[in-house]
Amino acid sequence: MPQYTAPLNDMQFVLHEWLHLCDHYQVLGLQDFDQELVNEILTQGAKFAEETIAPLNREGDEQGAKLINGNVVTPDGFAVAYKEYIANGWNAMLGTADYEGQDLPNTMAVPIHEMLDSANVSWRLTGMLNESAILAVTKHASESLKQTYLAKLICGEWAGTMCLTEPQAGTDLSLLSTKALPNNDGSYNITGSKIFISSGDQDWTDNILHLVLARLPDAPAGVKGISLFLAPKFLPKDDGSLGDRNSVTVGSIEKKMGLKGSPTCVMNFDKATGFLVGEANNGLACMFTMMNDARFQVGLQGLGIVEASYQGALAYARERLQSRAPQGVQEQGKKADSIIHQPDVRKMLLTQKSIAEGCRALALLYAQQMDIERFADDSKQQKAKNVISFLTPIVKGFMTDMATEMSNLGIQVYGGHGYIREWGMEQLVRDARITQLYEGTNGIQALDLISRKLARDKNNMLQDTYELFSSKISQMTNLSDKERATEILTEWHSTAIEIKQLNTVDIAASAYDFMNYSAYSLLGVIWLSMADMAQKSSNESVKSGKANTCAFYLKRILPRKELYKTNLLDSAKDIMALTDKEFDYL
Repeated sequence: MPQYTAPLNDMQFVLHEWLHLCDHYQVLGLQDFDQELVNEILTQGAKFAEETIAPLNREGDEQGAKLINGNVVTPDGFAVAYKEYIANGWNAMLGTADYEGQDLPNTMAVPIHEMLDSANVSWRLTGMLNESAILAVTKHASESLKQTYLAKLICGEWAGTMCLTEPQAGTDLSLLSTKALPNNDGSYNITGSKIFISSGDQDWTDNILHLVLARLPDAPAGVKGISLFLAPKFLPKDDGSLGDRNSVTVGSIEKKMGLKGSPTCVMNFDKATGFLVGEANNGLACMFTMMNDARFQVGLQGLGIVEASYQGALAYARERLQSRAPQGVQEQGKKADSIIHQPDVRKMLLTQKSIAEGCRALALLYAQQMDIERFADDSKQQKAKNVISFLTPIVKGFMTDMATEMSNLGIQVYGGHGYIREWGMEQLVRDARITQLYEGTNGIQALDLISRKLARDKNNMLQDTYELFSSKISQMTNLSDKERATEILTEWHSTAIEIKQLNTVDIAASAYDFMNYSAYSLLGVIWLSMADMAQKSSNESVKSGKANTCAFYLKRILPRKELYKTNLLDSAKDIMALTDKEFDYL
């Protein structure tokens, strides 16, 4: 199994030298946070991820989660590690200080989350969803619900889930049929079944708070008739202690391709007591608070898997002796040279490296916008919110697509050994595959980007995103690279404007092409900006490494955008031309 080492040097370069984190915190009035504190948090997070969480990954996959007598049992060590996690305050990083949280900036928390995703994405998933639940309860729940539940969610004593999907209602939540009947005491009886519920039950916490979408009796049809409810596994007593077991049960846990250590449950609500979160019939808007955070977090899962696969492939390429390098003998005294000297292997490693470091920078740039949305004044908040909205489907869709592509490259570097379980690389491929599916498939992410965030928007999201990337270009000092970055960004912006003129069918057909075209283009700008900033670094390895990796990305990876650009501006007639019968061989 590859040994994970947190990429602290790269994280610190992006945060301190590229994003100028201390200046960022000063502008937001966060004077208590400085470079020393950030580095200490990263160091401690790396230690926890490397020494406590990563060693559980292989065994967790082997054991899997089990359903025993109606209760979920997670793999050995998972629950104990979670106790350490909450005891050290990691779960409370982003929670509000009003309810025992730490109110840390997202730029401090996101690198920790990436580390955990690289170390063990199955283990990380429960805490990830809890953080999204905290956000939904913080923004939408009544003060009474917050007083009862929020502090316990933030400290990690209790955990939250997200219960949306039903057998007949996935992407189209208008088909949702779970019912909520009002009681005289202000509570509701929730009845229905939900599927694909990550950590719907677990043995980590004393209580689990299910955020459930359901319909009231007089609700209008469609998505405008959905409300959000909080249904705890155990109903708390007035003194905060646990009372009766609620009518929420686990029907089964899914047998999955990957993420086997994380329980994915069928949850049955049989007149379970629930409490309204937010306004009646406004549940989808409340749930989107949770979903959008989860989509970013799933993008981080993709990044974490890319990094883990790259590290495993790099270590193997340095150790594996096969043949002599075409440029001549590289390792005197050995029977063969390490395969890292083979150009084809180096190309695969550089592809992984350029994607990992580019996506990390994008994720931390996104996290910086999250800081601004939380802590800045109103005008800056709205711009940051627009950027976050525009980038969310790109981060979720592209980074998880890259997780599958790059983890497959990891297997390829290993050759036949990569296909064997004992080396750990095939697990990364299996774990990566779900990230392209849950929290909205990547096709849905692409459609959301091109339709809601581009075509139907009044250019605010596009323009604010363009201005953010323009600001990074304005900081560059190398004139030729600055001109190249400007050309890439200007072409992307003008192409996006042109897309808005397409008809509805052509826009839908171009969705995936636009998501990928956008991602490769924006990463091109990011790489040129990072390479320029790296030339000022006192770390010679960072200076040369960023320059050379940037050159590789521009020559070998950036040209992918041209194929996507050609397709996204073309008609969908060829896609729609076949009749239903013509899909068959009959």
